[in-house]
Amino acid sequence: MSQQPDAPDHSRGEDRPDVSDLFDELEDLDDIVDDPEAQRQLDEIKTLTGSIQGSAFGQVIYGFDRTDAAEAALGSLLFGFPMAVEGGTNEAGAFVARSPWLLAGLVVVTVAIVHAVLYVAEFQDVRVADPIFGLVPRRLAGVLAVSLGIAAILLTSWGRLEGNEPVVALATVLVAWVPMAIGAALGDILPGS
Repeated sequence: MSQQPDAPDHSRGEDRPDVSDLFDELEDLDDIVDDPEAQRQLDEIKTLTGSIQGSAFGQVIYGFDRTDAAEAALGSLLFGFPMAVEGGTNEAGAFVARSPWLLAGLVVVTVAIVHAVLYVAEFQDVRVADPIFGLVPRRLAGVLAVSLGIAAILLTSWGRLEGNEPVVALATVLVAWVPMAIGAALGDILPGS
C-alpha cells in the first residue's frame, strides 16, 4: 500500500491559501495566455481579486490608476507641508546645489527609498502591472512623478524657490521631494488600493 503525503491541515491555519496565492496563480496564467480577449478577462479578474480583500493590510495591490495617484498626492502633501514652511529646506537645497554629484545622488536615493517602500518593505503585496517600456513599474513611476510635481508646485506657489538661481531651485525641490516621495508611496499603498 503506497503512502500518500500528508495534506496540509487548513483548519489550523497551516499553509492556508490566501488571496496572494490566488494572485500568484493568476500571474502564472498571465504568462501563457495569448488571446487578447482572454488576457483582458484575466486582467479584470486580477483587479477584482485585489479589490475584494477586507483589510487595508495584506492586500494584493495591482496596477496604478487615478485613485492611486490621488492617494499619492495626499500622502505627498502631508509630508510636504512641513518641508514648504521649514527654512531648512532652502538651506539644504543651497548646499546640494553646489555639487552635481549630490543632486544626482539625491535623485538615486529618492528612487531607491520609494522602491524599497513599495516593493521591499512588504507593507502590502505590491505587484508590477504593465511596466513602462517593459522595465519601469507604473506604480513606482507614478508615485515619483506625482510627488515631484507636488513638490515643485507647492514650493513655487508658496514662494520658497528663488527664480534667479535655477540650480538652487531645482535642488530645493529635490530636497523636499525625498520625504514627499516617501509620503506619496505610503499614501498610495497603505489604504490598500
